[in-house]
Amino acid sequence: MRLSRDKVNKLAHVVTDAVADMDEVEFIEDRNTVRLEARKIIEGLLVQEARIDQAARLKIESQRRTIIEGSEEWSILYRKYYNEEVKKLGS
Repeated sequence: MRLSRDKVNKLAHVVTDAVADMDEVEFIEDRNTVRLEARKIIEGLLVQEARIDQAARLKIESQRRTIIEGSEEWSILYRKYYNEEVKKLGS
């Protein structure tokens, strides 16, 4: 999923604010440093997700016959291949 820079910043603010509101958490760094780190982590996750998506799509495209995107078969294969790629990351 592609998110704009503004949306990633907003998400990082929301995460930072939510963590700051937890009684169990005390920031060692200032909030902006924490927000920037949250933003970096979110961006990294989005890059990973894009790679997984691309790998799943390439596997579908490599089938002998053409499978139309949006069809039930395409959706089933996409979920299968996407989950396989996610499992590879966990290994």
